[in-house]
Amino acid sequence: MTQILISEVGPRDGLQSIRSILPLEAKCAWVAAEYAAGVREIEVGSFVPAKLLPQLADTGDVVRFARTLPGLTVAVLVPNLEGAQAAVEAGAHKITVPVSVSETHSLRNIRRTHEQIVAETHAIAELIASLPEDRRPSLEGGLSTAFGCTLEGAVPADRVVALAEQLMRAGCDEVGLADTTGYANPTQIKSLVRRIRGAVGEHALNGLHLHNTRGLGLANVLAGLDVGISTFDSSLGGLGGCPFAPGASGNIVTEDLVFMLEAMGLKTGIKLEGLFAAREVLRKALPATDELYGFTPLAGLPLGFRQ
Repeated sequence: MTQILISEVGPRDGLQSIRSILPLEAKCAWVAAEYAAGVREIEVGSFVPAKLLPQLADTGDVVRFARTLPGLTVAVLVPNLEGAQAAVEAGAHKITVPVSVSETHSLRNIRRTHEQIVAETHAIAELIASLPEDRRPSLEGGLSTAFGCTLEGAVPADRVVALAEQLMRAGCDEVGLADTTGYANPTQIKSLVRRIRGAVGEHALNGLHLHNTRGLGLANVLAGLDVGISTFDSSLGGLGGCPFAPGASGNIVTEDLVFMLEAMGLKTGIKLEGLFAAREVLRKALPATDELYGFTPLAGLPLGFRQ
C-alpha cells in the first residue's frame, strides 16, 4: 500500500492569512490534536518580524512545544538568514525558504530579487552545514507562484526549472512546487514535475503545495500522484492563502484530502475522526467570522467507510 505524507500547513499558511491572533495555548492545542489524529509533519509557523505578521510572533514557542511530540517533523518557513538562525535555535526539523518564481511577487512577499534570495539560501545552507549532524534541519527551496501569478500572469516553465537548479546548487536538500495563486491544472502539474525532476533528479522533488482557489486542488493532487509525488501540503478547514497574491485564498482541505486518499486505498496514517476532533479544537479557538471549509466534515463519512 502506497504511503503518502500529508504536511499540515494551517498553523503557518492558515493563520498568516486571517486577522485573528490565536493565543499560544490554542496553537499548541491545535498542533496536539492533529498529532493525535496521526499527522506527522506540521508547518507550525514562520520566523518573520512580528510587526509584519503578528499572528506568527510566537513561532519559536510553538516549535519548542511541537518538538515534545515524538515522531513529529516540525517544519517552519523562513525568509532570510536571521529567520533561519531563529529556527535552528528553536529546534525546527525542516526549514523552507519561499522563492517566488514571479519576481514581482518575490519583491512584495519577502522584498528580495531572485539573485538576493538565492544568495540568502546559500548562506542558510552554510549555517546548517556548520551545525553538528544531529542538529541539522533539512532545507527546502519552496518555489512559489510556480504555475502562474496574479501580479505577472503566466510564469514560464523555463524560469521555474532554472530557479530549481540554482537552489539545489545553493545547498538545498530538495525543492517543492507551490501553486500559490491557484492557477495550476492537472496537465500543467504533470508537465512541470517531470521537467523539474529531469533537471534536479527525482529525489529532489517530492512535494506539492496546492490551493483550491478555482476548484482544482484535489484534481491536481491526482495529477501529482500520477507522476510520483508523495508529499502534499494541506490546511485543516482549508484556511490559508497569500496576502500578496490577491484572490489566492484557500489551501486544499486536509480533511477532504485525507478522505480522498484513504478512499483510494492509499495510506496516510491519519484518522479522519481525529481530524474532525482537531477541527473542533480550531473552530472553538477562532472567531465565528473566520470560516472553515471542507465537504467531508459537513457530509460525514459514507456508510461502511472504515480506516
